Amino acid sequence: MNADGVLDRLAAYLPVMLQGAGITLLVSALAIGLGLLGGAVLLGLAQFRQGRSPLAWAVALLVSFMRGTPLLVQLLMAFYLPSAVGVDLPPLLVAIAVMGLNSAAFQCEILRAGLAGIPAGQLEAAYSFGLGQRQVFWHVQLPQLARAVWPAVVSESMDVVKNSAIVSVIAVADLARVTRQIFAANFRPLEVFLSAGVVYLLLTGTVFALGTWLGQRMRQPRTPRPPRSSGLSTPADSLGVRHV
Repeated sequence: MNADGVLDRLAAYLPVMLQGAGITLLVSALAIGLGLLGGAVLLGLAQFRQGRSPLAWAVALLVSFMRGTPLLVQLLMAFYLPSAVGVDLPPLLVAIAVMGLNSAAFQCEILRAGLAGIPAGQLEAAYSFGLGQRQVFWHVQLPQLARAVWPAVVSESMDVVKNSAIVSVIAVADLARVTRQIFAANFRPLEVFLSAGVVYLLLTGTVFALGTWLGQRMRQPRTPRPPRSSGLSTPADSLGVRHV
């Protein structure tokens, strides 16, 4: 890492940074998954009994705390408070859990805003046709909700990748931590941190590209299934006429 040529030094950084990027990717991917799942669970609990139960109030307090306090404080609390009572948690586990819960709080509000944007008239019309609550959710609310909140979900996922740099403070060997270790070995801040920035940009760009592709897939209209054949041929079938 102290070679004379810039290219030689960059080549020496690459294996170490890729190893750190792998940890960053692992923490981010699991935190994004936990965030999506946790956000849906928190929203469901928040709407229990129309939001007038102690459980809903507890969820509201948790979401407010996770959104209103710095991620660094949450991470340090989760890492050091258990050790005060003699429980030592693995840093990687703490990092994934805290980042997942933090993202879940934001995802909960994103989903809440998406549900509120669905016109009440559509739900009333669906109920008037005899659909149950579960059918209304799967066939009316969920498709519109997914398309409406997807850009915000992708943006939150990119924020998770960027915010994952903070887990290095509890000794998780992610990209930010190995970058500081490289800098401590050669004191070349410009090329070291610029290289780390390029790797972070590649990670967030990958999340954006994947999210955009999935968003385009969701916006494509569904092809209706052809009706099941009764096994009996009709005069139109015999003439090769296509059913419309």
